[in-house]
Amino acid sequence: MDDAKEGDRNAVETAPLPFRAAVDALRAARLRPEIEIDPTRPPQRLAPHAYALEAAVVADDEDLADGRLVLLHDPAGHDAWQGSFRLVTLIRAELEPEMAADPLLPDVCWSWLTGALQARGLSYGEPSGTVTRASSHYFGGLAERPAASQIEIRASWTPREGRGGVPDTAAHLAAWCDLLCQVAGLPPAGPGDGSIVTLPQRRGPQSR
Repeated sequence: MDDAKEGDRNAVETAPLPFRAAVDALRAARLRPEIEIDPTRPPQRLAPHAYALEAAVVADDEDLADGRLVLLHDPAGHDAWQGSFRLVTLIRAELEPEMAADPLLPDVCWSWLTGALQARGLSYGEPSGTVTRASSHYFGGLAERPAASQIEIRASWTPREGRGGVPDTAAHLAAWCDLLCQVAGLPPAGPGDGSIVTLPQRRGPQSR
């Protein structure tokens, strides 16, 4: 594992300057104290350069939601991205079964993603993704377990590049963390965010 981390570090250090600057901004970002975040091994074949973070929203030593954010970079540009950078995410959280049955839930969760980006004044393009609900019911030897439901958001978007061809990745990370906290059911972080509606905290969040 140490060798893999060292290889990832070397890959970033030898990457083009815009990618290195974008990664440095991710590493320096200041986030809400409820968010525990760490670098993780990025995918190897989606783009010439990649950097990944994994995060969990933790309250009272319990995981309320978790996710992964990947920064991709192709210096030559990518037709589907309409740019040279792309952000890719996966977010998951447990739900009350009644909430999972709400037919509007997927639309609401997708609007949270676009709303989080817009609330921070971020320019982006080519958004795409899916919102998936899954329910598990237990039988036989597992029949005593209560039914469990989960929401999963998979999405990607192109952050618009600023000076030197570098997008504001720190602000995009902050918006992503806003979404993660919203899905986890946390209250808004500060004044001015009272209009944000979050998922109610679910029964029995996963213990760490």
